[in-house]
Amino acid sequence: MKALVYHGPGNKAWEDVPDATVQEPTDVVVKVETTTICGTDLHILQGDVAAVTDGRILGHEAVGTVTAVGDAVRGFSVGDRVLVPAITKCGRCEYCQRGMPSHCQTVGGIGWIFGHLIDGTQAEYVRVPYADTSLYAVPPEVTDEQAIFLADSLPTGYEVGVLAGNVRPGHTVAVVGAGAVGLSAVLTTGLWGASKVIAIDSNKFRLEKALEFGATDTVEVGPGTVGDVVALTDGLGVDVAIEAVGYPETLLTAASLVRPGGTIANVGVHGTPVELPMQDMWISNVTLTMGLVDTVSIPTLLKMVASGRIPAEKMGTHRFTFDRIDEAYSVFADAAANLALKVVITP
Repeated sequence: MKALVYHGPGNKAWEDVPDATVQEPTDVVVKVETTTICGTDLHILQGDVAAVTDGRILGHEAVGTVTAVGDAVRGFSVGDRVLVPAITKCGRCEYCQRGMPSHCQTVGGIGWIFGHLIDGTQAEYVRVPYADTSLYAVPPEVTDEQAIFLADSLPTGYEVGVLAGNVRPGHTVAVVGAGAVGLSAVLTTGLWGASKVIAIDSNKFRLEKALEFGATDTVEVGPGTVGDVVALTDGLGVDVAIEAVGYPETLLTAASLVRPGGTIANVGVHGTPVELPMQDMWISNVTLTMGLVDTVSIPTLLKMVASGRIPAEKMGTHRFTFDRIDEAYSVFADAAANLALKVVITP
């Protein structure tokens, strides 16, 4: 089979590799019919994730069809159409039982194993461990292109942003960064009745998309960003500030927007230390949350997509086939210039 293989920082290749096979009784093999690229894949290619070694197949999101089933698998059969999420869970360890499969202890002490600790989904086929507790059946009324964004970006924006931020009816919410994950947060704030959702970004295209995704207001980044947002909230600041970029300055912006008693929900992946003004924040009873997605919201989000409540297909702006995967990476790596949110990759 063919797959996209990592060969060290800045080096990847679409090449022939051994076929994916069932290795454990709890495994299945899935023929990949739709996949995508995540910002984490770009971090890997920059050499930021030391655990990813030469020869690893990249990718951690897929929709496809089961082609082989281990002897212990009971919930899936050959021919089933499934969503392969970013997080794999054994269902038995302490963290899985606590509802935190992001820290499943079975393979390397983390739930994110595809394209990280084992071969990933940017391939013609992928081996999926712990299939019964990790895979999700895709309803017939949900398309592959809708389902693929439920593998990572939508649950991340929803769980680490909206749910961790404790968004409630009537709340005002600011989303700092209107990329794929930020827009996923915008798209799902409405499920909890936010009255005002303010998208903040430096890119006009993303701000236009934010309005399509349900933002009530947009603010373009500039010297007056904080003042503009505060003015939209009667001078109080927002109840919830969701940071969806991963830079020190964007987290500091989020911290400056939240009102006393509010929550800063950090979703962005930070690669450098951030110094927060704790001397000013402590007296404001501010809560700061952060974390890796668990993907436990996928069943709920699947129902919302199937009902038309969440138009997940809006996330896909560019489409490529496997033989153009290098082009897909180039477009996604410069998403702002290419007016890209997420790319859809199919055979």
